[in-house]
Amino acid sequence: MGTALVIENDPSDDLRRLGDWLAEGGLELTVLRPHAGDPLPESLDGYLALIVLGGDQNAFPDTTGVPGAPWFPALEGLLRKAVRFRVPTLGVCLGGQLLARAHGGAVERSTAGPEIGPGLVAKRDAADTDPLFKWVPLLPDVLQWHRDEITALPAGAVLLAASTRYPNQAFRIGDRAWGLQFHIECDAAMIADWASADSATLAELGYDAEAVVEATSAALADVEEVWQPFAVRFAALAHGRLADADIPNPGTGRTLPLLGQ
Repeated sequence: MGTALVIENDPSDDLRRLGDWLAEGGLELTVLRPHAGDPLPESLDGYLALIVLGGDQNAFPDTTGVPGAPWFPALEGLLRKAVRFRVPTLGVCLGGQLLARAHGGAVERSTAGPEIGPGLVAKRDAADTDPLFKWVPLLPDVLQWHRDEITALPAGAVLLAASTRYPNQAFRIGDRAWGLQFHIECDAAMIADWASADSATLAELGYDAEAVVEATSAALADVEEVWQPFAVRFAALAHGRLADADIPNPGTGRTLPLLGQ
């Protein structure tokens, strides 16, 4: 077993199902909570991977020039080191936005308005040669909860998935760092908590909180079918055991036999 470092930016967005899937792939998980005062490390020495989760903060500075959380500059520095030293990295929602910003991309409040609830994104052609996305279906199920967007990807980043309103849904930097605009970790309880805490946004959209939670519950099996194998492939990459030419099409959503020598 090897250890992955997980950065939890907000107590309302923990690893949840993603943690279970990464553990199935053979990763032990060390979770740091800078929102609760945990200091970030200077380097990623001793870690096989880095996972950065979402949160309610903005990835961009506010009008006073202050970032959305005081630890974001250090976290962006850690994300730059991860890419420089080829440490497998996964940024989810806010984590993906911070990954983009750390490498010269842009994140702003979206003019398209909030994106909330289950939905689909569309793979781009470049995903067909990506070691993680090549086995993701053409229109994978995802969960959304954000009002900010990545308006410009970093130079050299590869766009892997898009949608009409939010064009930059998934991307890769280098060969080992992925950013997702959407969520894959959520369960129905997490969405229910968000619906309660963010009732103003639901009212703005004319959404019923109970209907959003019910729609999420109905989509969870489809989300797992796609993203559980994705997480296991990421764990295999972190272990250095991902031979992507030999990976069968997952199809069933069961754990793939990726961990053999």
